[in-house]
Amino acid sequence: MTDLLAALLLGIIEGITEFLPISSTGHLLIAERWLGHRSDFFNIVIQAGAILAITLVFRDRLWELARGWREPANRDYLAKIITAFLVTALVGLPVRLAGWELPETLTPIAWALILGGVWMLVAEHFAGKRGDQPAITWKVAVLVGLAQVVAGVFPGTSRSAAAIFMAMLAGTSRRSSATEFVFLVGIPTMFAASSYAFLELVKDGAIGSENWGEVGLAFAAATMTGFIVVKWLLGYIKSHRYTGFAFYRIVFGALLLLLMPAGS
Repeated sequence: MTDLLAALLLGIIEGITEFLPISSTGHLLIAERWLGHRSDFFNIVIQAGAILAITLVFRDRLWELARGWREPANRDYLAKIITAFLVTALVGLPVRLAGWELPETLTPIAWALILGGVWMLVAEHFAGKRGDQPAITWKVAVLVGLAQVVAGVFPGTSRSAAAIFMAMLAGTSRRSSATEFVFLVGIPTMFAASSYAFLELVKDGAIGSENWGEVGLAFAAATMTGFIVVKWLLGYIKSHRYTGFAFYRIVFGALLLLLMPAGS
């Protein structure tokens, strides 16, 4: 397999898995075993493609919030997005600096996939008993921010899964409302995390020599695939639960534990 094709496939995998609640980290780790390990810079760039994708999907909503920020409802919603982001930043940065993060190896990721799948089933069960509750409360905003920190500490958890189902357990039982809020919070969160990681690489002199053709192709693939996946997901959850993704996580995690060498 050529390096160019491998880069294309990694970009597609990133675009598919970044926003579905199935863990992009776990899938990319498995993919790199066959497609070759990539630099941290490469991984940051393809994540930037995912950020661009979600920004494009929500461009009308973002413009509506920016243009109508004087309206109380829009101002309140923006304040909650900012609050969730600040909670993630203010709690997550000290956690990162302290080095509190599990290694990106298969065993902890497999268990995170399984436990996350169970968490999703529990959240769907209890959210279904609350009826249709679309409101984003301050409690939801704070807990979404904390959920993103947890996802950062435990690779394989999935940022979107942790945050969406925390929102649903905290009171926003309507899946579409919880998902939109989490995705909008994800724009500044992912941008800040990618920018911080990039600055760390620059500081350490770790940018190195990159094949810009491969990087550009992977970025474009992640952007286009992410755009399609998010558009599809937003339509899907209007009439479907996340249960299928939960069972997928559990089965995928169990297969990793059974088929991959111990300690890998």
